[in-house]
Amino acid sequence: MRFSTQDLTDAFQDGFQAPSDWILPQWPAPTNVRSVCTTRAGGSSKSPFDTFNLGMHVGDNEEDVLRNRSLLQSTLSAKSVFMQQVHGTAVLEINGQTPDGLQADGSFTKQAGVACTMMVADCLPILLCDNKGTQVAAVHAGWRGLAGVNGHGVIEAAQSVFECAAENLLVWLGPCIGPTAFEVGEDVRKVLVETSPESASAFKKLGNAKWLADLPALARHRLSALGIRQVYGNDSGKAWCTVSNTSRFFSYRRDRVCGRFAACAWLDGKSLA
Repeated sequence: MRFSTQDLTDAFQDGFQAPSDWILPQWPAPTNVRSVCTTRAGGSSKSPFDTFNLGMHVGDNEEDVLRNRSLLQSTLSAKSVFMQQVHGTAVLEINGQTPDGLQADGSFTKQAGVACTMMVADCLPILLCDNKGTQVAAVHAGWRGLAGVNGHGVIEAAQSVFECAAENLLVWLGPCIGPTAFEVGEDVRKVLVETSPESASAFKKLGNAKWLADLPALARHRLSALGIRQVYGNDSGKAWCTVSNTSRFFSYRRDRVCGRFAACAWLDGKSLA
């Protein structure tokens, strides 16, 4: 689906209040599952990280980033756990004692009040939950993470940590670089198509061994192959493109020096009472 007015402007949903510029995922998750995707607006960071940068590794002033992270946690009423993301496939379980900075590109939890948090600035943020609301996960998926090793990428790793059938999983795809902006070489296409032949339809030839790649479509192919059918969010439309929407999203490919926004999923213990 594309962004609706509600996606973009709702500040209150099922008891959760967020800044009006943030994105509240529209997916039929259980009532105790909370989720949000921040944007680049509303924080303390100065240009070129203006203003709600959550990345500590991009050259921004540390105090500004810490203020932004503190605002995120107070808004969520949950502990956001930030990973050191390396375009890999590791998915770690987190809890209230998990420190920031562990190396992984995905996290999951069964503990209420702990937010799985993935930062992005062109890669695809993916949120997952089971249909009973017992577990949530967040994944950072670029082409390397999708490809993984021998066809086992970060999506397959995330699916494997859920103790339920694939048909009982719900997935939300967040904003990322769009299919008119994501130019890749033949080497990237080859790696992805070799491990997922159906993914060939997600590439459009440009010539000179260059292709345009549809990152959300590539993720959907991977999810479908696992039997995951309940997929919402990014439909590859322009409104979801980080490169095209300069004022809303950070984009590394567009700006090189920029901040990071984040997608978060957590379990709300209040909803279980």
